[in-house]
Amino acid sequence: MNFYLPIAEMSVNIFVFLGMGAAVGFLSGMFGVGGGFLMTPLLIFSGIPSAVAVGTEAAQIVASSVSGAIAQYRRKNVDIKLGVLLLAGGIVGSYLGVEVVKILRRMGQFDLVLSLAYVSFLGGIGTLMLIESLNTIRKSRSGVAVSSRKPGQHSWIHGLPFKMRFHRSKLYISAIPPIVIGAFVGFLGGVMGVGGGFIMIPAMIYLLRVPTNVVVGTSLFQITFVTAVTTVLHATQNYTVDIVLALLLMIGGVIGAQFGTVAGEKLKGEQLRFLLAALVLLVCLRLGWDLVVRPNELYSLSSLAGGH
Repeated sequence: MNFYLPIAEMSVNIFVFLGMGAAVGFLSGMFGVGGGFLMTPLLIFSGIPSAVAVGTEAAQIVASSVSGAIAQYRRKNVDIKLGVLLLAGGIVGSYLGVEVVKILRRMGQFDLVLSLAYVSFLGGIGTLMLIESLNTIRKSRSGVAVSSRKPGQHSWIHGLPFKMRFHRSKLYISAIPPIVIGAFVGFLGGVMGVGGGFIMIPAMIYLLRVPTNVVVGTSLFQITFVTAVTTVLHATQNYTVDIVLALLLMIGGVIGAQFGTVAGEKLKGEQLRFLLAALVLLVCLRLGWDLVVRPNELYSLSSLAGGH
């Protein structure tokens, strides 16, 4: 059964994109990630224009994050004060990211910059995750206790000015790092169509020293509102949000996430990180291959025909 996507200006098989949403939803449920960094490349691989893939995935992330944020709030795992600072920076960053997309589309360089950004981030993050998971697996098999970070350790971040007290996170730190981290994640969301959890969560744990039980909820709180702003900006300024495509991905994602959650409970944490790292590196290699392989068509007018 084919569906016409009005913004992407193409006809697609409904079951392909329902299946794609279910597959990424399954991975999201299994690994506890938003999945935007996987979905956007997959949409591009399937022929969706890059700008539409970025804008539409932002809309899909909003829907997938809302339920998680509400559930975490009910469990009192959201630091509202910290989340507002992250959100303030995120809104500024997302606006700058959407403006960069607009400029790059006018220059005809958006596809290239997007692929380079994904190859760089996925390659770096995937490699670090793979090394960390392999070391953990090796230590656990040899019977060596895996060392944990001391919660009381301080870093240079604790010496910055404009300190604020965050009662829910039991922190007394400068307001500057949360705003900067939020802005960076918001910028990535605007340019790459990702929620940014794969950057936000490690930054909150290792830089800000936020307790683990508060990290996920606060991250989801920020991601929900920032991606909502990003979606509106892409829809009103770049006209690249395809609601029909977003609905297909949402429906598939909700179904897949239920099965992924069950599957994830059967694997150890280091095994999950190893599998996710391998998947991230595979997507990175696929994007990298597209950058160097000779295209079938040396010249294309599709971007001109589909531009707004």
